[in-house]
Amino acid sequence: MLRRTLILAAAALALTACGQGAEKAVDGSAPLIVGATAVPHAEILEFLKPTLAAQGFPIEIKVFNDYVQPNTQLAEKRIDANYFQTKPYLDEFNAARGADLITIAGVHVEPLGAYSRRHASLAALPDGADVAVPNDASSIGRSLILLQTAGLIRLKDPVNPLQSLRDIAENPKNLRFRELESATLPRVLDQVDMAVINTNYALDAGLKPRTDALTLEGGDSPYVNYLVARPDNQSDPRLQALATALRSQAVRDFIASKYDGAVVPAA
Repeated sequence: MLRRTLILAAAALALTACGQGAEKAVDGSAPLIVGATAVPHAEILEFLKPTLAAQGFPIEIKVFNDYVQPNTQLAEKRIDANYFQTKPYLDEFNAARGADLITIAGVHVEPLGAYSRRHASLAALPDGADVAVPNDASSIGRSLILLQTAGLIRLKDPVNPLQSLRDIAENPKNLRFRELESATLPRVLDQVDMAVINTNYALDAGLKPRTDALTLEGGDSPYVNYLVARPDNQSDPRLQALATALRSQAVRDFIASKYDGAVVPAA
């Protein structure tokens, strides 16, 4: 009888501890773990850390150097949110992996650019030039639209964001495309005639999009970078506090002053 009483008491204590842990998470005293790529996402989150901590909503930033793990770990509940991706990329990930991650707040646009260390202009690209492009479905379509806007190719559908190399209708310079992992593109600039690089990786490699890119998306690009979470935690007050902070005027001013047009606050 005594042993049974002790077991019941221990169970009650465990339930109380669990309840306290849940309450701790809800009131914001437990850090919100946010996955991000280094530049500019983690830098923007670092800027916000003191403000959020003062409000009672601390965050822990987990930096990734690829686009797959932040979503995989979010879906597996190893992190609470992530901030690195566009809606087309998220849609493609959800469809391919059977996930149901959702957007919480649109924060900024990173205009995509094409860079070269061999040629000073698009006109200088030779016939048969090697062009490296990102290999994920949303980025390759976006890259091809950029090259079409620059007059280098013509696509079957000029606006479809999920096009592939098979959708190129005209290629007057006979460009030869190489599809590579996005993170590796800055490292192959010396090996190709041109590479289309996502701005976060361009900045991380020391490139200056406004001056170094041979062609760059305009500020009206629809590819907004989002704070992303799961349906089960979208109402978490810590997440909502972060979403509000990311959309604040203070963040808009920080982006404008730090990135000189390479990163543009979302409308």
